[in-house]
Amino acid sequence: MKIMVLADEESKYLWDYFDKKKLEGIDLIISCGDLAPQYLSFLATFTHAPVYYVHGNHDVCYEETPPDGCICIDGQIVEYQGVRILGLGGSMEYKFGGAPHQYTDKAMENRVKKLKRKIKKSGGFDILIGHAPAKGINDSEDLAHNGFSCFRTLIEEYKPKYFVHGHVHVNYGRDFVRESHYRDTTIINAYERYIIEI
Repeated sequence: MKIMVLADEESKYLWDYFDKKKLEGIDLIISCGDLAPQYLSFLATFTHAPVYYVHGNHDVCYEETPPDGCICIDGQIVEYQGVRILGLGGSMEYKFGGAPHQYTDKAMENRVKKLKRKIKKSGGFDILIGHAPAKGINDSEDLAHNGFSCFRTLIEEYKPKYFVHGHVHVNYGRDFVRESHYRDTTIINAYERYIIEI
């Protein structure tokens, strides 16, 4: 299965210079957040592949303008063609006072605890989709771009094939790593666009 993952910046290759052939062979599209809802709706219009998404820290407009034809998997575990996908969007809380899609480490851990029964029922998951990275794995030192400790724990406990995130942009320089590995899991930064196979 070919999965196109996206995050943080709308791809000019797909949007400004669109050709339907560029989506041929793609079985699933997943947004890791911080993309315009119009962009995701545009992609959903021109592909037979489902378009899944989790929220990024800047996706507050989704409440009034959700991406048409797309499926929110934030806070859920879903299965597509035998592949189990766990979605946990949002970033570390840096605008204190209850900003949408921002969580303390403890709050994200509580979100994971609420999903434990579903994860167990599905026998684990093959792909973890987040917006933020895992703590200490390609995250940054500033609070806004710190990773979540519970993501690291999920990787250690369930050993998914992939953990895909965004939030750490290519233009941040030294902090950007496209692909890395932690234990048995391949970690992908989905900035702009990337294709994985599973």
